[in-house]
Amino acid sequence: MTPAAARARAVPGPTVADAFQALSDETRLAVLEMLRDGERCVCDLQAALDAAQSRLSFHLKVLKDAGLVTDRKEGRWSYYALNAERFAELEAIMSAFANAPASGQSPLHSLTRAARRPAGAGVRAAVSSAPRSAGKRDKSCC
Repeated sequence: MTPAAARARAVPGPTVADAFQALSDETRLAVLEMLRDGERCVCDLQAALDAAQSRLSFHLKVLKDAGLVTDRKEGRWSYYALNAERFAELEAIMSAFANAPASGQSPLHSLTRAARRPAGAGVRAAVSSAPRSAGKRDKSCC
């Protein structure tokens, strides 16, 4: 196995949470809206969004890392396009939520990052997600 293949195999792909986190920013949503019409050059995106190159590069990297866009180089220019397969995957997940029985297990249960974490990796998240009043009797809390 080549070193590049070993690195590619060791790095996990983008998670569903990565995609939804990428979708949580207005600038990234504006980029995706522009890409609905087809592939666009970075210079076109930058001009339309009136964004600094470094800021736009950051947002494009987040979208690419989440698997939402693809890129290709042509000379010194980079072109970006929507990753239709990734959006179809997210659409199927959202459809599963819409059609899930109220008492059933979450459709994302098997897709969550927690299912892939090594033992003990989720301790910080579990602690930080506990309510601040946990263990205290606070009259103002329901």
